[in-house]
Amino acid sequence: MKALALYVARRILWAIPTLLLVAIMVFVLVRLIPGDPAQVALGDNASEAQLEALRIAMGLDKPIVVQFWYWLQHMLQGDLGQSITNGQAVLPLIVDRFKVSAIIVLAAVFLAALLAVPGGLLAAWKQNRAADLAIVSSATLLLSIPSFWLGMIFLLVFGSKLHWLPVVGYVPFSQDAGQALLYVILPIATLALIETGVLTRMSRASAIEVLRLEYVMHARAKGLKESRVLLRHVLPNAFAPTWTVIGLTLGNLLGGIAVLETVFTLPGLGRLMVDSIFSRDYPVIQGCLLMTALIYVLVNLVVDLCYPLFDPRVSAT
Repeated sequence: MKALALYVARRILWAIPTLLLVAIMVFVLVRLIPGDPAQVALGDNASEAQLEALRIAMGLDKPIVVQFWYWLQHMLQGDLGQSITNGQAVLPLIVDRFKVSAIIVLAAVFLAALLAVPGGLLAAWKQNRAADLAIVSSATLLLSIPSFWLGMIFLLVFGSKLHWLPVVGYVPFSQDAGQALLYVILPIATLALIETGVLTRMSRASAIEVLRLEYVMHARAKGLKESRVLLRHVLPNAFAPTWTVIGLTLGNLLGGIAVLETVFTLPGLGRLMVDSIFSRDYPVIQGCLLMTALIYVLVNLVVDLCYPLFDPRVSAT
């Protein structure tokens, strides 16, 4: 128990400097983007006096170290500034857009895991047989398909041709849950199928490694049914590496869903970042990058903290 507590404390302490480093990198990267935020906010017809006054109001006249300190203080208080383009507070805007991305990504990863873990286990059990070949070939094919291309195929078939699902738009779940579900079925299905290929191959590799261990052969020698061996002895021990990949996939998708949100015209976090880059809305860009990095760090922290549940030996390291 003490070893587990030390493991948890160590992982949480490591997350703090990681988040600080992420904040520094986000701040510096945004400052490297070409363009003048004051010019973007006031337009091309603004006078030099107006531009200078706005730069002073935004703190851009101060040294970059001072700017970072002020920004860090406001960030820790939950204040990420205001959007240059529409004047909205950045944090509520990001949280509202994040809800859309989170629904799609979480549902897609959950469905992908439901398909991939049993599929990988079956492929490992039937290694080098027809079922294994079929599952591995399908997983490889899914890995090779770009998500935006598969999304456009789904839109063409199920939207334009069959008219089963809407092609563009979005309805919040708080407004009409049934209608909202129709708008997210295709993006969820697209992401789920793509990620199923990744998780299936990982699940298969882990299961094959576990199937070769002595305790599995011992369980079979005792006369246990094959289904019991697979579900009780192989699956729990083979799931730990797959769980890590699920966590990494979740973080990657939340940070890189911009293309798919653009294809399906979804008002998510990724699309907000793309639109903000085109409009040079620096506070929103900064907030989106920070949110994406924060999500990735937190997801990996949760994965690390849950790992001892699947492999108790980790807590002792």
